[in-house]
Amino acid sequence: MGELTHFNKQGRARMVDVTEKAVTHRRAVAAGEIHVSPETMAHIKNGTMKKGDVLAVAQVAGIQAAKHNWELIPMCHPLPLTGIDITFRLSDEPCMVEIQAAVTCTGVTGVEMEALTAVSVAALTVYDMCKAAQKDMEITNIRLLEKSGGKSGDYIATEHPRTEMKE
Repeated sequence: MGELTHFNKQGRARMVDVTEKAVTHRRAVAAGEIHVSPETMAHIKNGTMKKGDVLAVAQVAGIQAAKHNWELIPMCHPLPLTGIDITFRLSDEPCMVEIQAAVTCTGVTGVEMEALTAVSVAALTVYDMCKAAQKDMEITNIRLLEKSGGKSGDYIATEHPRTEMKE
C-alpha cells in the first residue's frame, strides 16, 4: 500500500489535491439489498404502498444521492457526473429488493462513493416508503462490485460477480 494521502503534515484529515491527476473515464457499480416480508413485497410489486410507487421514488432518491454525495461525505470531491443508473431486482426467495447503481463521469477522481451512496439512499428510501407496513426490514450487503478508470486501474469483486439486473 502506498503513502496515505488524506492526512496533512500535522496528521489531520484533508481533502486530497487532485489538480495534477489525469482526466479519465470513470465508472463504478455498487449493489445492496433490503430484506422485506412477503406482505411488504406484495405491496411493492402491486404499487399499493400508501406513500406511492416505492421503486420510482427510490430510483430518484438514489440518483439525487449520487449527485449530492460530495455534500454528505466530507472528503469527497464534487464531480461532474455524466450518468447514473439505478436498477432493482425483486426476489421472493429470499424476499428482498436488490439494488444496483452504476455511476459514470469523465474526471480526475473515481465515482465509487457516489455509487455506494446511491445504493444506500435508495435502500433507505425503500425502508421509508414501507415502514408503515413493516418495521423490521433489514438493509444488507452494500458493496462495490466494480470500478474502472484512474491510476489504480480496474477492480471487479470476486465474491459478488456483477449481474445485469432487470426489474
